[in-house]
Amino acid sequence: MKFGLFVYCTVGRRAELEAGMAGRNRALYHRMIEELADYARFGEERGYFGFGHPEHHLQIEGFEASNDPALMAMWLGQHTTKMRIVTCGFVSTANNPLATAEKIATMDHMLAGRFGVGLVRGYQARWVENFKVRPELKAVGPWTKDTPDDDLNREYFAEFVDVVTQALRSETFAHRGKFWNFPPENFVNPHEHPVYARFGQGVDADMRVREIGIAPRPYQDEIPLYGGFSASLRTAKFWARHKGRPIVLASDTDFLKLLWSEWRKEAEAWGHDVPRGREACWGGIMICAETDALAQALFEDMRWFWKTWATPFGQGMPELLVGSPDTLNRRIEKVAKAVPIDEAFLLIPAGIHTPAQIHDSLDLFARRVMPNWG
Repeated sequence: MKFGLFVYCTVGRRAELEAGMAGRNRALYHRMIEELADYARFGEERGYFGFGHPEHHLQIEGFEASNDPALMAMWLGQHTTKMRIVTCGFVSTANNPLATAEKIATMDHMLAGRFGVGLVRGYQARWVENFKVRPELKAVGPWTKDTPDDDLNREYFAEFVDVVTQALRSETFAHRGKFWNFPPENFVNPHEHPVYARFGQGVDADMRVREIGIAPRPYQDEIPLYGGFSASLRTAKFWARHKGRPIVLASDTDFLKLLWSEWRKEAEAWGHDVPRGREACWGGIMICAETDALAQALFEDMRWFWKTWATPFGQGMPELLVGSPDTLNRRIEKVAKAVPIDEAFLLIPAGIHTPAQIHDSLDLFARRVMPNWG
């Protein structure tokens, strides 16, 4: 089992967030990115395999100031040499799928194959409404469950993923869908350019554009593909079609068994032969301390963060890997007996905790938990 880190890109400690408008504080933001660079370096030195981050915008309150996913991936990548940087992920409702594929391929080269990517549907309505690429799309969450808005978003997301994955693997392609047409139908370039026809593909001598392709071709033959934090069998089965691994922060082992089983059945139905353990990723909030009591005390500010920020979005408390090394080893052992796990993601309280607290937790986990699962 490999362990990676995941951060929400929170700019401040609890008191700094409670003071208001922390996301607009340039000193706090700069401190945050410097701390993230430090945690990535520190984690790499101690054997963590990856470092993940989301995409969110307009975060003037500072709870999740992650902004452009490619820029954050490049920032983390330039401070590491071996770690996989996992952008999880590009929000489909706010991104053109062709531009997204191009960014993914470019980032894969800039990180020399150390890139993994997630694609997600978008649940924070305030910024999705301002960034969305089609007017009919809505952010989704418990408030849209089983509504036409949810169905439309899901249909759009499926097409978005199809375009992104097709662009990444194809020399050239054409896509005709409900939401996107690449290239536009009956498009003829408005002036002659012999390079298109002589040295490329997809453009006829009369400048009719039949197919398009992205450049560059990705550095990796197959970029690791992730589904954002998920607790849905329907979503897991969707990702199985693409060999994408949902990241599941659930504590119910019976549910985990069902999800892993359904993912594998769906993947096999699509002709995929996937090694055991790569059905999905598991994980949770991680705080490791010498004693359970100390870990629980450290968890209080992160509990406040979750209830203040995540709960209003309808997100239940995830798996809590909060405790001493012995406690965490026992918990991981129980889950690992229920489902095979190749990769686990540890959501760390970056921003909320001080660098000294984060270092102590990561170091203790690396020394007294990770060796038992390598």
